Amino acid sequence: MGRASLMFLIVLTTGFFFATYNLVAMIMHYRSIGKWTHVDSDGQIFLDPVTEMPEDVKTEKIAKMPFHVALTATDAPYSKWQCRIMYYWYKKKKELPGSEMGGFTRILHSGKPDNLMDEIPTTVVDPLPAGLDQGYIVLNRPWAFVQWLEKAIIEEEYILMAEPDHVFVNPIPNLARGGLPAAFPFFYIKPADHENIIRKYYPEEKGPVTNVDPIGNSPVIIKKELLEKIAPTWMNISLKMKKDQETDKAFGWVLEMYAYAVASALHDVQHVLRRDFMVQPPWDLATGKNLIIHYTYGCDYNLKGELTYGKIGEWRFDKRSYLGGPMPRNLPLPPRGVPESVVTLVKMVNEATANIPNWDTE
Repeated sequence: MGRASLMFLIVLTTGFFFATYNLVAMIMHYRSIGKWTHVDSDGQIFLDPVTEMPEDVKTEKIAKMPFHVALTATDAPYSKWQCRIMYYWYKKKKELPGSEMGGFTRILHSGKPDNLMDEIPTTVVDPLPAGLDQGYIVLNRPWAFVQWLEKAIIEEEYILMAEPDHVFVNPIPNLARGGLPAAFPFFYIKPADHENIIRKYYPEEKGPVTNVDPIGNSPVIIKKELLEKIAPTWMNISLKMKKDQETDKAFGWVLEMYAYAVASALHDVQHVLRRDFMVQPPWDLATGKNLIIHYTYGCDYNLKGELTYGKIGEWRFDKRSYLGGPMPRNLPLPPRGVPESVVTLVKMVNEATANIPNWDTE
């Protein structure tokens, strides 16, 4: 029995969120993760994108350090079309100057091959036993990584954990430094605000709750050997959190993200927080030199280009509109006045769908 399988048996025997995001929340969030530089004419806040990196490792990197891109996915049509767009842009950005992107693996946790095996490099792993995820499908993510790390031959020393709804907008360098992994700080991951719950999994003797980074597992660039240590703990804590009603209610759809942050802290792993790792339209207005567009939020606007978040707009882009199959090619561009990040996203999606063969195939 493999190490991952044994760990899983131990676990078994031991028993539509949308954020309201306003300027005040942004300021409070950014205050904790970066330094202000200025506010531009559009009201955008510019920050030092790198925080919590020791000065002695900021200039340490000399040689290229390629990383393997890995994402977990299901065989549902909704997951498939996102993976196809992501892989298209991975191939486009991989060979550009500044990129340290290495190989690519879609970790398919359906337990069986699907019709994208020849299009996207894929490793098939098992899902959790029926019912164990309680309908929370992302609970399969840590278990999928445990299995993949155990069975795969990965040439690169580093791994980028990504997700299907990521679009690589710029070539990605290896952001990890001096053995410290790099991660994107999420404004809604606030361990200190949930200290009573975090302490169920991160005891006081381990140190202050601030040791738990405000991150999820994605995007993260991390040494393979560190991830091999963290992944089984991440899996165990995810399952424990889901079983605990108080934790499940408090963390909801981001439970597995908290589990990764806690698991990392239990292994004394801290992350360099990179605000430039990712933008999330419609809240982030410009792509600039940022590396990934994460299109998890719906983008709704009226024809004047005004955001109507929480209300279906006269123009909209929302991945959830296409749960049953691929979105159509050549989506209409947003109205004049819509932020550049949204325009860029739609243009990149349109380019991918126009060039991916047999796009309408589920």
